[in-house]
Amino acid sequence: MSASEPVPFEVYEAGMYLHGTKADLAVGELLVPGRESNFEAGRVMNYVYFTATLDAAVWGAELAAGEGRGRIYLVEPTGDFEDDPNVTDKRFPGNPTQSFRSREPLLVVGELVDWVGHSPEKQRAMRDGLAALQRHGKAQIED
Repeated sequence: MSASEPVPFEVYEAGMYLHGTKADLAVGELLVPGRESNFEAGRVMNYVYFTATLDAAVWGAELAAGEGRGRIYLVEPTGDFEDDPNVTDKRFPGNPTQSFRSREPLLVVGELVDWVGHSPEKQRAMRDGLAALQRHGKAQIED
């Protein structure tokens, strides 16, 4: 891993939340539930997801569906939120990824523009792993 790649489980900045996507948003816009999943075509999501770690946000930006470049937004929850059970219960007990979800909107308060993504090899390995989970019926999102 090069020094410039995001570090797993490292909080970006205390009290700051991030959302990785390919959506082109502006400061002041809201990320809301009820949109199609970035990871499962045709599925409308009941929650909006976010994280406190740059690594998880980078994965979100890199793996999101759609065209265009990945983006990472600084966001503020507008209501209650909880640990993301898709990560905390299934892969990382205790929520070291600092991944969360909310039924309330997230307010976009800024955009990170100087982030560095994962290597092409790591991205390919992640995509291959996700495809294998889908082939075996194990890529279900608890939403």
